[in-house]
Amino acid sequence: MAEAVGRAAAYAIDRAREGLARAQEQRDTAERARVAREEALGTLRRDLATAQDELRDLTDSVHRDEVARAAQVARVEQLRTKAVEELGMDPDVLVEEFGPHQPVPPVPGPDDDPDALPEPTAYVREEQEKRLRKAERGLAALGRINPLALEEYAALEERHTFLTTQLEDLKSSKRDLLDIVKEVDERVEQVFTEAFHDTAAHFERVFARLFPGGEGRITLTDPGDMLTTGIEVEARPPGKKVKRLSLLSGGERSLVAVALLVAIFKARPSPFYIMDEVEAALDDTNLGRLITLFEELRDSSQLIIITHQKRTMEIADALYGVSMRGDGVTTVVSQRVKDLAAEPA
Repeated sequence: MAEAVGRAAAYAIDRAREGLARAQEQRDTAERARVAREEALGTLRRDLATAQDELRDLTDSVHRDEVARAAQVARVEQLRTKAVEELGMDPDVLVEEFGPHQPVPPVPGPDDDPDALPEPTAYVREEQEKRLRKAERGLAALGRINPLALEEYAALEERHTFLTTQLEDLKSSKRDLLDIVKEVDERVEQVFTEAFHDTAAHFERVFARLFPGGEGRITLTDPGDMLTTGIEVEARPPGKKVKRLSLLSGGERSLVAVALLVAIFKARPSPFYIMDEVEAALDDTNLGRLITLFEELRDSSQLIIITHQKRTMEIADALYGVSMRGDGVTTVVSQRVKDLAAEPA
């Protein structure tokens, strides 16, 4: 009995194992079918999304086309109205005569020769759009139309003509003035050059008389420009090597100055001369030499000398003295020296 039960149990176990194997195989098959169905479902969903996107894009494109078509229709109507109102031409005639199928004639510039313009060219939209933008910028730069432009232009042209005439007169006057200035400069240079050379020659002779054995001369600092040149005085008294005036004594500098004055007097004589104590710093020897020059000068000119030197007074024809009276008021006393010399002793 127990053996029968064991065999039955073993048989049952085998049958259970076979059923379990078949169940597992069916489960794996069902799982594979489920995965395949899910993959097919995902593919269908993706295809559906793609189709929906394409449908949406097509709908948007159709809507945009409709909007653009409506805008184009409105634009065409606007252009047709503008052609009639502003140009006074029927739109069909305007398109026929000036449409893109017609060659585009060149636009001459202000400096172009009308006979040398190129031939008309075919219509190219990009080029014509550039020409349109350029023309619009030029039109905007012109600004609003001024109805008084012709009158203003005539007034400005008259003003310009007047100013041009005045400018030419000024230029002519300037040229005349420059010519006069040039002539004056040339004359001044000529007169100065002649006066300088004459004065330099007399200075050497006068200096040799006031400083026997000495040497003196006057030179130009810039001989190439007689209008702006300076004058330097060189003096070398006898027995000295120095030539600069700053190294001379007070009496020597005074005598050199007197020599230069006398040289100028001799080079360009004057009817009279006034000198104020020019011999105050001279000793008797130099004073005697200077008095000799005074006597030479008074042969051709009148000398008025302010002096305290008795020897200078002795050669005068008339003396004028200034003194103070007891009441403090100054008075002038005059006396002719020749009259005193003619009175009997």
